[in-house]
Amino acid sequence: MTEKKETKKVDNALLAVIRIRGGINTERKIKSTLELLRLHKVNHCVIIPKKPELEGMAKRAAGYVTWGDVSNEMIEKMVYKRGRLVKDKRVDKKDVKDIAKKILDGKETGIKPVFRLNPPSKGFKNTRLLYPRGALGYRGEKINELLKRMI
Repeated sequence: MTEKKETKKVDNALLAVIRIRGGINTERKIKSTLELLRLHKVNHCVIIPKKPELEGMAKRAAGYVTWGDVSNEMIEKMVYKRGRLVKDKRVDKKDVKDIAKKILDGKETGIKPVFRLNPPSKGFKNTRLLYPRGALGYRGEKINELLKRMI
């Protein structure tokens, strides 16, 4: 007899991916990966679902981005402070919770998919080394601290 393997699906598993380094002398594969993630400029952030395919894309571009598990509160803050509608209009405070819930559910939100952030206050440690010695690579829950400094 064969046993069925149960796969547990984690609800609201989202990753925040932030571009740290520019694109001069970047390999073609990495450059196309960054374009597919919509990370065209430094300090841009996207929220993606935590799927193996998308995590693999972040790992491929690990020399240029940092990523981690984003919290629901941080998503709401990002939508309120940095979320932009079409024609660069700000999001109303009353719509923030609805848009954040749509992001968590993976539905169409009506806002631009890229959050344009400021450079972090107190700066990066090192933009060429992997986390925890530098700014690049997977951070886990610590991405929320970085996002707080960048908003």
